[in-house]
Amino acid sequence: MAAIDLGIAGRTALVCGASKGLGRACADALAQAGVTVTIVARGATALEAAAREISAATGSTVHPVAADVTTADGRAAVLAACPSPDILVTNAGGPPPGDFRDWDEAAWHAALGANMVTPIMLIRATVDGMAQRGFGRIINITSAAVKAPIDVLGLSNGARTGLTGFVAGLARQVARDGVTINNLLPGPFETDRLRTTVEAAAKREGVDTDALMDRRRGANPTRRFGRPEEFGVMCAFIASAHAGYMTGQNILLDGGSYPGTL
Repeated sequence: MAAIDLGIAGRTALVCGASKGLGRACADALAQAGVTVTIVARGATALEAAAREISAATGSTVHPVAADVTTADGRAAVLAACPSPDILVTNAGGPPPGDFRDWDEAAWHAALGANMVTPIMLIRATVDGMAQRGFGRIINITSAAVKAPIDVLGLSNGARTGLTGFVAGLARQVARDGVTINNLLPGPFETDRLRTTVEAAAKREGVDTDALMDRRRGANPTRRFGRPEEFGVMCAFIASAHAGYMTGQNILLDGGSYPGTL
């Protein structure tokens, strides 16, 4: 059987938070589809290594840009390197878990800046160009907490749900121009972020981190955590030429953890 052609070979993509984890998985999958990818993260060493590895594995051109996209200067540097992407994948590390009583106003501003305002600013800078060219794919990596809020992730719950509401309105405005905007909602995937969250929970409960990881794997209907490459392939499909009729959606990848019908 021939491989499925996603129809985006030769396109350009800007992928944030792409030195590791889910952002890296998205960059891998897009490069495999023949996309020229600009990858962004704050740590230059890990980012440059990722660029070399992705390029060697796929043959695609990969440009690393070490910058903090949560700052105006960082976004300016990124957009100078990749001013007109056909595909934008927004992604920023989630804020820390905890009790909302311990979060001051600065903590809320930081969470909203990273996980709501930053994606909106990147969309603002790129969506009109996509519309003028008649093709665009914007994919925001948010969280399963948008569907089922997690009590210790209040900062993330609030910021990512705010972004979701914004996207719901904008997606309907630009669909006629061939631009889709969708959100990918990861549940528990084998990433550093998951490990950090579980470590914090294990400390609160006074239990071993590995034991709690095993317990949480067992609680998932699949009896495992997600693999980042599964997430990346879904991102590549949503970015593909075949997904032009899907927009304004929140696509949940959680192994069936969310128990709702809708």
